[in-house]
Amino acid sequence: MSWLTRAGAAAAVKRNRRAPLLILLLAAVFALAVPRPAPDHVPFGEQQNVETANPLLCVHTLLENEVQEAKIKRSLVLARELGATTIVQFFPWAYHEPSKGRFNWERADRILGHANRQGLQVIARLGLVPAWARPSGPDQPSTLNYLPAESFEDFARYAAAFARRYAEAVKALIIWNEPNLSFEWGYRQVDPAAYARLLRVSYEQVKAANPDMQVLAGALAPTLERRGSAAGLNELEYLSAMYRQGAGDVFDALAIHTYGFRDPPAAEPNRERLNFRRAELLREVMIAHGDGDKPAFITEFGWNDHPRWTSAVRPSQRSAYTIRAYDYAKSNWDWLESLCLWALRYPADLLSYPDNFTLVSADFSKKPIYFALQDYSRQRARSEALWLPPPLDG
Repeated sequence: MSWLTRAGAAAAVKRNRRAPLLILLLAAVFALAVPRPAPDHVPFGEQQNVETANPLLCVHTLLENEVQEAKIKRSLVLARELGATTIVQFFPWAYHEPSKGRFNWERADRILGHANRQGLQVIARLGLVPAWARPSGPDQPSTLNYLPAESFEDFARYAAAFARRYAEAVKALIIWNEPNLSFEWGYRQVDPAAYARLLRVSYEQVKAANPDMQVLAGALAPTLERRGSAAGLNELEYLSAMYRQGAGDVFDALAIHTYGFRDPPAAEPNRERLNFRRAELLREVMIAHGDGDKPAFITEFGWNDHPRWTSAVRPSQRSAYTIRAYDYAKSNWDWLESLCLWALRYPADLLSYPDNFTLVSADFSKKPIYFALQDYSRQRARSEALWLPPPLDG
């Protein structure tokens, strides 16, 4: 995710929105080191099918840190009942290869088993570096997002092992997340050339292990950061730089993150503004480099309705804008495979504005937007039937 609303403010915004998620992440990593009793597995149950009139509907789930398997299953049932055909789910490398060459697939097996039994397609996001693959020593960076060049082959080997094991369960792999942001690139200067090398070695190993697996590049964050910024680089320049490094040959589709902020979904795209249709500018970059035949997946998008966040909209606007976004995409973006909302649910409420991106609270309370999307997927409600209040600016 990225909510950078103006150039120059990126670092502060990033710190503010990442702190609650980092707390959850650190708690999960600590939990890995604590001996736990064998889990009580929850039966997968009977095979289900998704009934929906909106095949683009996809939701981002965050099940990697969910402690109770019953809650994993319940979350995926809610995704199916929403009418989503697809989920995006993170599978951290650090969780599944805790020491080099020793894989532990138990958690991934359970998540994917439940997802597939619910009839959901899965886009797997890969990242998060285990300690053994990061630099060691008191003067070396220790962030979990720091992947040194000498570990690119190790990451690619993990991606290949994942693609081989889950050939029937997973639709596509996203190689890394938001590499155009310093935070996601190990708190260092972003480097499109290095990411292109990571993408190449990962693509080659994944295709050798499973030629049918789709490899998604990018998952680029929407930001206005200019070249030389310590916070990152805007996704348009970053993607162009990737192409100059030959990355166009080593991915099957582009993963895009695009958020609406306070603009309605039909607002015109602009290189100096962040809004939903900014995805079209990335599409223009693909076409300019001869990649117009490749599809794209929007793996994060949405609006926020927190009452005190300056980039939020009202709850009724959030529901209406989201549904209108699906209408717009279906009518105008024939290159789009999935439109994935951030996010279905967090394992715990963060008690901050990121909670207002979710469709369901941590206690499984469904929010109004969940019911609006469910009605839309069943064709009981259309975006034009939703009341839309005046714009926040008057």
